[in-house]
Amino acid sequence: MTQQSFPTAAAIATASGSIDRLFANSPLIEQQRANDALGLRLFAKVETLNPIRSFKGRGTDWWIQNQRASTDPIVSASAGNFGQGLAYAGRKHRRPVIIYAATTANPGKIEAMRRLGAEVRLEGEDFDAAKAVARSFAEANGYAFVEDGALKEIAEGAGTIAHEITGQLEERNIRLDAIVVPLGNGALLTGVGTWIRAHAPECRVIGVVASAAPAMKRSFESGTLVSTETAATAADGIAVRECVPYALENMNTTVDEVWEVDEETIAAARRFCLRHYGLVVEEAGAAGLAGIMLRKADMFGLKVATILCGGNVRDPT
Repeated sequence: MTQQSFPTAAAIATASGSIDRLFANSPLIEQQRANDALGLRLFAKVETLNPIRSFKGRGTDWWIQNQRASTDPIVSASAGNFGQGLAYAGRKHRRPVIIYAATTANPGKIEAMRRLGAEVRLEGEDFDAAKAVARSFAEANGYAFVEDGALKEIAEGAGTIAHEITGQLEERNIRLDAIVVPLGNGALLTGVGTWIRAHAPECRVIGVVASAAPAMKRSFESGTLVSTETAATAADGIAVRECVPYALENMNTTVDEVWEVDEETIAAARRFCLRHYGLVVEEAGAAGLAGIMLRKADMFGLKVATILCGGNVRDPT
């Protein structure tokens, strides 16, 4: 059992009024041609239009607001988007940030983290290997280690997305049947689930992993911590080999089920975003939509939301 408390709906509501406004109040879009193609009403929350082109700035800003003032470095590991969020928050709040990333990480995301002021160190062949080195470095030096998925403030910041979705839909007198969310380390899913459980309990909360990175799904379904040897998916933002224990425990009370999607469907979801919304969305950011596309027969006629949660694509060159 974790010693840390779980996110609360009350804290999410507070965070919603406190996080950097550059990350708040993102558009919730509905497109009739997209609905016709899927056979349901889809409401897509667009988190790709802010300065770091992902939702991660919400949780990192809320986390750092809740920390004591310090000049010590903050240490974390990231595939890129979380590191950008932490670097942005660190610069805003005058805290140095050290990010460990895999040697195989997206070069564009590495450049973006450095451009925002983070010191980026490349270690290990994948995200989880980089995270192990980052954790050891932080512990050896007495620095704060910020683990995405393992801190309630990170989840609460991400949960502000659900707070906005329900508010935006209430204005239109619409109640959701399901919300389908990409699942990597779990902060987004558990933050969303916390808010939905409290304010739209009839709405199903569904996470989506890549079939090539199923550790979180297998852990959720077995109730035990499951690791995989690889996480070889193009969706680097959800390429997780090691289940985050805190997130798994939180998922037990906030999540209804977890789906998996193959690489072909993830690619198709990215094309769907471009065709119907005119948006470039990265693989992990489109995973929720990919799940809806794969299960659309089961969701026929329902009112469904998803989060297009990142737009930092890998440069094909």
